[in-house]
Amino acid sequence: MTLTVNFCGELFHVSEGETLTIGREADLVVDDNPFLHRRFLRISHARDLWWIANIGTQLAATLADDGGTVQAWLAPGAQLPLVFVRSSVWFTAGPTTYEIDIVLDQAPFSVVCLDNPATGSTTYGRTSLTPDQRLLLIALAEPMLRRRMHGAVNTPSSAEAASRLGWTLTKFNRKLDNVCQKLERMGIRGLHGGPDRLATDRRARLVEYVLAARIVESADLDLLDGLAVVGAEE
Repeated sequence: MTLTVNFCGELFHVSEGETLTIGREADLVVDDNPFLHRRFLRISHARDLWWIANIGTQLAATLADDGGTVQAWLAPGAQLPLVFVRSSVWFTAGPTTYEIDIVLDQAPFSVVCLDNPATGSTTYGRTSLTPDQRLLLIALAEPMLRRRMHGAVNTPSSAEAASRLGWTLTKFNRKLDNVCQKLERMGIRGLHGGPDRLATDRRARLVEYVLAARIVESADLDLLDGLAVVGAEE
């Protein structure tokens, strides 16, 4: 049984009995980003399962299956089994968000999607998004959605995202607060602002979640491009 990690097109194969560390100074060197732990994540095999562990002390990661139906927040000190054919991991260090793909050659589980007629394109789980809230999420996730392969991108600042949307910074921050509160009520962790949590961290966590849950996808970029067209016509 083997596991393959894909980062920026570079493949790392791990066999039973082997361990792969991920970080700034690890088996898989993600980046020389000083905000990233020297060894942040560890993948290993034990008890007939593959496991991913957060061996850092500050950063968290978001893990999801390929379809976005299962998501988990991997806090420092936590570990989770890797049970699907393909999983994705997102994490943010400083201003940069990273994405890594993990593939199992023999996965013990598969995701079964039950038929659930759509009730509207802006409804997700137990909450609904207004058109403006949806645009906000797309603007924040735009760099990740436009990249050609999994790797690293910088999360837009609030001012950059507001400018992309043609909004004032006050309007952007108000709507950011609203959408974070909605998702917090659903139990999504890591979105609470305050003195102990920088705004950059909250935006990055929001991007990680909406990508993991497939709330926004590359096709949604047409909505942003449409804003530019409307602005040009005006």
